[in-house]
Amino acid sequence: MYGGRSGEHEVSLASAAAVWANLERSRYEPIAIRIEKDGRWVLSDKPPSAASAADVIQQTRSEASRIRGGREVLLAPRPGDPAVVVLDSRPKGAQEGEAPSALASLGVDVVFPVLHGPLGEDGTIQGLLELANLPYVGSGVLASAVGMDKLLMKTVFRAHGLQVPDWIGVTRREWQANPGALADRVGKSLKYPVFVKPANMGSSVGISKVSTPDELSGAMKLATDFDRRIVIESGVPNAREIECSVLGNSEVEASVPGEIVPSREFYDYEAKYIDSGSRTVIPADLDPQIAEAVRSLAVRAFQAIDGAGLARVDFLLNRSTGDLYLNEINTMPGFTTISMFSKMWGASGVDYPTLVNRLITLALERHAEKQELKTSLFSS
Repeated sequence: MYGGRSGEHEVSLASAAAVWANLERSRYEPIAIRIEKDGRWVLSDKPPSAASAADVIQQTRSEASRIRGGREVLLAPRPGDPAVVVLDSRPKGAQEGEAPSALASLGVDVVFPVLHGPLGEDGTIQGLLELANLPYVGSGVLASAVGMDKLLMKTVFRAHGLQVPDWIGVTRREWQANPGALADRVGKSLKYPVFVKPANMGSSVGISKVSTPDELSGAMKLATDFDRRIVIESGVPNAREIECSVLGNSEVEASVPGEIVPSREFYDYEAKYIDSGSRTVIPADLDPQIAEAVRSLAVRAFQAIDGAGLARVDFLLNRSTGDLYLNEINTMPGFTTISMFSKMWGASGVDYPTLVNRLITLALERHAEKQELKTSLFSS
């Protein structure tokens, strides 16, 4: 399941292409379900194939009209087979506006939601899959929601004693009602430069670095285009961007850490997916004690939100002081073969096809464990 109604739609298509290409056909019979930007679910007659988000942007322009003519599907929000119903989007003799009719149904054993950002990575799809009682790869409703919402995420991390940069939260309405009060609050509570971020967005969409109070208004305007809740946090001076991948359910493993060396002032969307100047260093050149601290903290962060399956945990390391700050956790990180998540596991001895198999196995194991729970006080 890929695509989605978020600013990370293009990244999702590239991630899905890598998963699709690396599923062992001797073990799996994959079905490609694409969620369009308008929210329609389409049974794709052409599997995802783009190698990068940049490729997707061009590819979707040429394919848009064909995709709109594809067969739509629905997921029934109740347990039982068949879970996925294929609809005839143009039944013979249908009147304009007439609802599509059922055409076929598909049995599904497990869902791999390769979805990034809101309405995919934030617990919404996970909730639907829970209602349908379908096994799925990745974290559940709670962990997905907390991992997506930077304000709640930071609150949970701090409650677990994990060091995060200082931050404040603000709503769009609060800022619009009194922008001067927000500027005063930022000046008193934080240190410039600060980063202004939509609370619920990934891939650095809508993020700005603000070095002076005069730049705050423009950054808030951009961030509020993507969310009604905004997080403003102090920048870590002279920071290195360190990342670590985790894998597991109750027993969690951490990969070797990696480092991002961005081509721009910080690792924004352009630097991640469009500009080829950014580079990665895997394993990161770290003191062994710091490397071990990164791995340990990555596991603790994953467990703090009750994560499952997979995540990428991002850190900021102050070059001058050696202070290590937990930046954020991504419960469905970029998943191409050249994404940091898979590359860090590759450097740790787990290749991409093995990684995909492990995640599906973890999904089935977690689902089987949940089936042991009672759903009625009076059932035997």
